[in-house]
Amino acid sequence: MAPRDTAAGDAPIRARIRRAVVAVLLSCALVLSTAACGRDGRDGTGDRATARPVAATSSAQAQKLAKTRFVANAGLAAGAAYQWIVKPYREGKFKKGASGRKLALIKAGLAGAFAYNRLKAAAENAKGDPLLAKAVAPLEAGIASLKGIGAKLGKGEAGSAEVRTVEKVIGDVKDAGSSAGATVKDKVPSVSQLSGG
Repeated sequence: MAPRDTAAGDAPIRARIRRAVVAVLLSCALVLSTAACGRDGRDGTGDRATARPVAATSSAQAQKLAKTRFVANAGLAAGAAYQWIVKPYREGKFKKGASGRKLALIKAGLAGAFAYNRLKAAAENAKGDPLLAKAVAPLEAGIASLKGIGAKLGKGEAGSAEVRTVEKVIGDVKDAGSSAGATVKDKVPSVSQLSGG
């Protein structure tokens, strides 16, 4: 008689055992989850257990969330713009020969790109609230005009006109938010947040 290949013969048996173990585990999980309510339909506190469907986000909640996100993104844009663009520019840190100019320009470049990115996000957030959407929609062209500001600032090619444009767009976004009940306050991001986008 030829010796039997036990590995090949045991494979179907192992598969059946695995299926049986999985079936037992699933059955136990089902039994345990239904047993949590008790036999009479009461939960552990003695109250009747009731199935509560997960409520969909209401329109009011969605609008509140849109405003919250708008305020957060616009606040970060405003904080970055003031801290690393407007303030250093006013202090003369972007002028040739100024102490720390190179680092100030690098931070300004990152802040410009960051502010543009956060303003775009804020404009998108505004679309979730009708009043805010109406107030912010006219500002989208101004926000788009800041697209290359980070690169210009980083190379030292931005002057007073570009800095004033940044200030104006940020101011317009803040005013639009206020008019729609979404007051924006400057929130200065960390340098690591700037480099992360």
